[in-house]
Amino acid sequence: MRLQLPFAQRGVETLSAVFEEPEGGERRGGLLLACGAGSQLDSPFMAKTAAGLVARGFSVMRFHYAYRERALAEGKRMKPPDPAPALEAAHVVALEELRRRADDQRPLLAGKSLGGRISSHLAAKDHPCRGLVFLGYPLHPPRKPEKLRSEHFPAIAQPALFLQGTRDDLCDLDLLRRELATYGGVATVEVIEDANHSFEVRRSSGRTNAEVLEGMLDRIDRWERETFPS
Repeated sequence: MRLQLPFAQRGVETLSAVFEEPEGGERRGGLLLACGAGSQLDSPFMAKTAAGLVARGFSVMRFHYAYRERALAEGKRMKPPDPAPALEAAHVVALEELRRRADDQRPLLAGKSLGGRISSHLAAKDHPCRGLVFLGYPLHPPRKPEKLRSEHFPAIAQPALFLQGTRDDLCDLDLLRRELATYGGVATVEVIEDANHSFEVRRSSGRTNAEVLEGMLDRIDRWERETFPS
């Protein structure tokens, strides 16, 4: 189901969103899936991730931030992300819509890179969610490990799953483990061997990108069941 979410800020009137529900079978609650800085909700990674999560019983919403809507309206491929307060405001609009449509007051917040980072900002500010799933948390800019994005970790109480590639140039794994010592809740790190920030692997790894994604979805499924047993 394609939606337009009201959002009269940053030069746009609405935010595009897609809401998908499982057809029968087990219902696992809502999951908000936020895009990375350079992608959009219909990118292959986002669409396949959403489809895999819906197949596992989640009601999934994808959405655009305002800067992506402006880029699409102007026929441009890229625009710089908005300041954090505007990103958070858009994220809150999508979260509230998901809570209503999925009838889930504390859904999971998940996101690729930037989308995961903004998810963590909402959790640190006590917006309603039961857990976090990070698909490549952007701990620092490329080749700038000194500029960490972890100052809010102590304020996050919700359990979190970090899926991180060993070739991710936005997240040094040793630094992540060090910073997670300050994390307020329980954090689980699942390492994806040979994967870069986009979760692409080299042919020499013996796996395809599709196999990597399927394995990641299985890890999310297992973590959610173990963390929130019914």
